[in-house]
Amino acid sequence: MSEVTAPVAGLRPEFQPARRPARGHVRLRTLLAIRWVAVVGQAASLFFVNVVLGYPIELVPAALVIAALAVATLVPQVKRKANARLTDRESALYFAFDMVQLTVLLGLTGGLHNPFSLLLLAPVTVSAAALSYRSTLGLTALAITCVNVLAFFHLPLPWPGGLFDLPPIFVFGLAIALGLAVVFISVYVFKVAEESRRVTDALMAVQSALDREQRINSVGALAAAAAHELGSPLGTISLIAKEWTRDLPADSPYRPDAELLLSQAERCRHILAEIAARPEQSSKDHFHVLAAPLLVELAAEPFLRPSVALRIEAKSEGGEQDPPVMPRRPEIMHGLGNLLQNAIEFAKEEVQVVISWSRTELAITITDDGQGFPQELLARLGDPYISAALGRYGGKLVRSAVGGPKSSPDRRKGDHMGLGIFIAQNLLERSGGNVHFDNNEFGGAEVKVIWPRSALTEAHKE
Repeated sequence: MSEVTAPVAGLRPEFQPARRPARGHVRLRTLLAIRWVAVVGQAASLFFVNVVLGYPIELVPAALVIAALAVATLVPQVKRKANARLTDRESALYFAFDMVQLTVLLGLTGGLHNPFSLLLLAPVTVSAAALSYRSTLGLTALAITCVNVLAFFHLPLPWPGGLFDLPPIFVFGLAIALGLAVVFISVYVFKVAEESRRVTDALMAVQSALDREQRINSVGALAAAAAHELGSPLGTISLIAKEWTRDLPADSPYRPDAELLLSQAERCRHILAEIAARPEQSSKDHFHVLAAPLLVELAAEPFLRPSVALRIEAKSEGGEQDPPVMPRRPEIMHGLGNLLQNAIEFAKEEVQVVISWSRTELAITITDDGQGFPQELLARLGDPYISAALGRYGGKLVRSAVGGPKSSPDRRKGDHMGLGIFIAQNLLERSGGNVHFDNNEFGGAEVKVIWPRSALTEAHKE
């Protein structure tokens, strides 16, 4: 895991996952606060064992070890800003020092006989949750080394009479258990934290895609409104310019200016007419609900290719014959657009969209005659950033389809890491639909989106 998320190939900048800061995730103030707690806790433990319980202890060396931790905490607190964020390397060095300091203190107070030896797991756990794979691996190796050192080199555990001793086989087993615990916790916490970070990045990409779709809709509505509102004043300007041109003599010095004014007014009218005529910015924005076949056609329009036929079939599974209407919401348009672009780009000759409905639900099934989804990945479709599996199996899943440059139909490398399908699935599920991925009987891919009619009705009311 690197500290900065690498860009996803083929995605435009507005769809790239948010970059993690180049500096680490650990704030200096937090680390210093934990260290002061450790200093107070270690000093209180020594005082309790030596003074309250009266157990013999190497008090001076142990106190010096605790003082070293206090000094190592005080120096950065004085020299650096408390709200500074540590780099990955700095955080690892801080944790390594804490681990070595704790190991020395445990060595003076019984080694693995001391029940506080479990605290060696703390730096590794924090590293696995916040630092890079390299730092976590290094701290894990250091923790295992410290456990083995404490198993063989330590002073007796403070005890009345100094007679407490555990069988060597028990100490050996405890060392193995702690070592395995270090490895298990570091791997487990790192995997869970990394998965959480990946899902967070992918959800940010979903929100970015939705925000962009909403901005496009807003700009389209604004352009259509501007074309409508500016039509009347431009008509008046054109009329006056025509009258001036007609009334001015041919040799008048003002005639060229009047003709220029007339030509520019006509040019403005043509530009506004083109804006108003664009279906993606005008006709779509004037209709907040559309018949399902028309909505699918509009969603697929930007991605059509001459070599691939798009066939849309509507069929009723009940008494209602007219196709139901769907709200032209950004998440529906963008989600369907992603799936349709994916199908069109990897189809050989044809993409078929079947729209079926009953009284209770509406289903849109998108199939193509391409190579289909790899069987090994069908169960993982919808997971973001599955780059390793994509690189191993290839397949249709690789197309991100979030507005980036179109790839060739035969490209099958895993450079998009499943982010596009994750975005489409999340956007469509946000609208109340359920997305199912499969391969059809001819080997091509099949994606089915099912909405309860009630969900579409509620969306229409919003």
